[in-house]
Amino acid sequence: MNFVEELRWRGMLHDIMPGTEELLNKGMASGYIGFDPTADSLHVGHLTQIMTLIHFQRAGHKPYALVGGATGMVGDPSGKSAERNLLSEDVLQHNLESVKKQLEQFLDFNTGANSAQMVNNYDWFKNFTFLDFIRDVGKHITVNYMMAKDSVKKRLEGDTGMSFTEFTYQLVQGYDFYYLWKHNNCILQMGGSDQWGNIVTGTEMIRRKDGGEAFALTTQLIKKADGTKFGKTESGAVWLDPARTSPYQFYQFWLNTSDADAKSYIRIFTLFEKDTIEALEAEHDAAPHQRALQKALAKDITIRVHNEAEYEKAIKSSEFLFGNTGIEFLNELNDAEVIGLFEGVPNFTIAKSELTEGINATELLAGKTAVFASKGEAKKMIQGGGVAINKQKIGTADDVYQADVLINGKYLVAQKGKKNYFLIIAE
Repeated sequence: MNFVEELRWRGMLHDIMPGTEELLNKGMASGYIGFDPTADSLHVGHLTQIMTLIHFQRAGHKPYALVGGATGMVGDPSGKSAERNLLSEDVLQHNLESVKKQLEQFLDFNTGANSAQMVNNYDWFKNFTFLDFIRDVGKHITVNYMMAKDSVKKRLEGDTGMSFTEFTYQLVQGYDFYYLWKHNNCILQMGGSDQWGNIVTGTEMIRRKDGGEAFALTTQLIKKADGTKFGKTESGAVWLDPARTSPYQFYQFWLNTSDADAKSYIRIFTLFEKDTIEALEAEHDAAPHQRALQKALAKDITIRVHNEAEYEKAIKSSEFLFGNTGIEFLNELNDAEVIGLFEGVPNFTIAKSELTEGINATELLAGKTAVFASKGEAKKMIQGGGVAINKQKIGTADDVYQADVLINGKYLVAQKGKKNYFLIIAE
């Protein structure tokens, strides 16, 4: 497998330093990508770089995943309009451990010579004094060179300016490359296209400091066809951690991809071969309403990020909301999964003690909660047979509900018609 050609046909390749492809075709090489632990989970925006490392390893090369314990303390200005908040050491350490666990899901750390390896740049920066750094690193890169970088120029031209801390970031990242080149024989650094300036600072440092040669490769920054930001929803980022983004929400994110985006995403975010993708595209084009591309994409990536059981649960969740799956299914879900399933659905909280005494349907839906604007409206729709509690049609407006009908001892699901859901939480 030719690594560069693989990225090329998948539409992932952006920039590549001359000589890189020839070097990689000679045999196994070591390369790395950095991940800054700004949160205790990676999100779908990181998946392009994770996939890049996966392809790199599958092509027979040795991938290094650098978690930035040191750079996370500084903050990368690339693509940022303002300086981000710096993290405390305790928070940073927690984030590092969480990110490491996630990366271990995707890369093979026990496959012989090209086993993946995790490194933390804090290990080589923790005892590096400021004076040593400006003497041994700073003198090799001129201010003119640093000022010419787009990430620096844009910030200096903006209203907020740039702190010295952020200005030095490219030196810190450049030294990472130098250190890994010197000690781990890392000949290539990869990253998103916004990282090109930082990466070539590393190749320049290797050349000026030791007369060595290193290479750079960047991937396309993923954008949606409509121009909006990839990986963001109304509720925020789509995380890989199921506690932050439930597997159901994660699955729905990919399932709701537009046709145009699905055709590019299935190349970038799955490991399907070219003929499989082309067959799926033909199937999709023949019957777009069946959403073959979106279903294949959502299934593959949900299973790889979570697991098959969570994928099956996501399917059942969809069927529950849009099909005929019974209420019993909710008993299989924990609290976070229930809340995730009903994200965006109006929810109300009532006292569990009131259910112990019993509440009639009208009072429950128009008194204790605002499922209906008035009791009269509630009675009218109940009489018409259009209201259900826990997927059971309400017989009369005077039907009484008690605590024994609570799902997981905590929830009631109200429905007006087939698709208007309301979650009632008893606490």
